[in-house]
Amino acid sequence: MAYLRREKEIVEMDFPLNKVWNAIPKAIASLEWTVEKADEPRHFMKTKTKGAFMAYSSTLSIEAIAVAENTTRVNVTAETPVTTITGIVDFGRTRERIDSFLMALMQQLGVGKPGSENVE
Repeated sequence: MAYLRREKEIVEMDFPLNKVWNAIPKAIASLEWTVEKADEPRHFMKTKTKGAFMAYSSTLSIEAIAVAENTTRVNVTAETPVTTITGIVDFGRTRERIDSFLMALMQQLGVGKPGSENVE
């Protein structure tokens, strides 16, 4: 029997919407994932991760929303189909894929790099 394992993460970033939106496809490309759908006016993107041995690929839905002039909320939802057998092997992989995307996005935005204005 197969079912979907679903995880969601919402983060706010201290960057304008356009900067975050332009960094999203670069983050996806750096992970070598595939963009399945991009809706520019809604700032919505659907991407598919790579699968692995005994693990299906995940589908990530990513939406960027302007909260303020220099603040953007990023909603990331990941769904991974699993079976009774792959569910044991795949445990936590959906969450790891969300975390991988957010880390890649932060790298594209320059967060944590020496000399960036957003280093804490």
